[in-house]
Amino acid sequence: MAFLNTVLEPPAYGWTDELGNLSKPTNKQIVKEFFKRLNVFSDKKNWLSFLSWSLVVALVPFLGLFIFKYFSITGLIVAFVYSMIIMGTHGTIWHHRYCTHGAYTFKNKFWRFFTQNLTLKIIPEEIYAVSHHVHHALSDQPGDPYNAQGGFMYCFLADVNHQPIARNMDEASYKKCVNLMKHTGVTTNTYKQYQKWGTLANPTRTIVGIILNWGFWFAAFYLLGGSALACAVFGSAGIWAVGVRTFNYEGHGKGKDMRRDGIDHNREDMSINQLWPGYVAGEWHNNHHLYPKSARSGFKPYQFDLAWCYIKMMSMLGAVSSYRDSKADFLKEYCSPISVVVPVAVLVADDAKVLVAAE
Repeated sequence: MAFLNTVLEPPAYGWTDELGNLSKPTNKQIVKEFFKRLNVFSDKKNWLSFLSWSLVVALVPFLGLFIFKYFSITGLIVAFVYSMIIMGTHGTIWHHRYCTHGAYTFKNKFWRFFTQNLTLKIIPEEIYAVSHHVHHALSDQPGDPYNAQGGFMYCFLADVNHQPIARNMDEASYKKCVNLMKHTGVTTNTYKQYQKWGTLANPTRTIVGIILNWGFWFAAFYLLGGSALACAVFGSAGIWAVGVRTFNYEGHGKGKDMRRDGIDHNREDMSINQLWPGYVAGEWHNNHHLYPKSARSGFKPYQFDLAWCYIKMMSMLGAVSSYRDSKADFLKEYCSPISVVVPVAVLVADDAKVLVAAE
């Protein structure tokens, strides 16, 4: 069986039913699996999923303070821009186009670290990147960790129920898993440590990295605008962390075929291009599924791609040493004008008819 078919830990309800079709659990089954996989007391290998949602919960008090104590229109604008645009675009730049697809390379480790920590760290790279390889390999098929045909909750809680790596890999498979992440700079566990913790990421390094990242950004925003600004930014980051978990359900047509002729050219899966995620995060999703390794996914004139703007700017500054850009291939394949050849004889005949009519 192919490596990507087995790299993720299957849920209790499985990927397929007895007929080999997508297993569609009830919401009750999904929620039960969610809390089971968050329980670090029953199994410490649940630590990464528990940490990921603990970070979301930790941001709730900041949101409450902003709403009930520090609320202002200026703060609301800052919160909107930070959560919808900055966090969204950074997710595309870092987790999506770099960690998963390696669509571009950094000149050195400094620029990689700089880009990695441009925003608050909330989603562990491991949870996103490994499962996203599977998503592309099995898009809208059984085994796709956020298959929209499974329903909203199936996608919304996928980071806990479907995206963690398998816990019983042999050493050879684990090395393949490590290779998927080696370019990201994330320090991975040894195989023996993996057997203990069930993850690529090391708990100590991961938690210390998050504490330093949050401490730096809280201090920075506090110095810029006091508690009001810090609470607005941290609270809005929590909103993004919840909202981003709905994207793949929406981005694959809510489990229905919502592709449009002339807009969604990829017909291998149900991904669609949407204006909102396209403009605020550079996520033109159907284009991306056509050319997943491209550092740009906004190919048409109206498809503004803010993530690509950052990558291109970093390239011009020398921080990005190389990138893939599939725009020319896309335009050649899907947007070439159709040439209409009219025989010369017909044109001459038509001119003659016009002259005769004039006489």
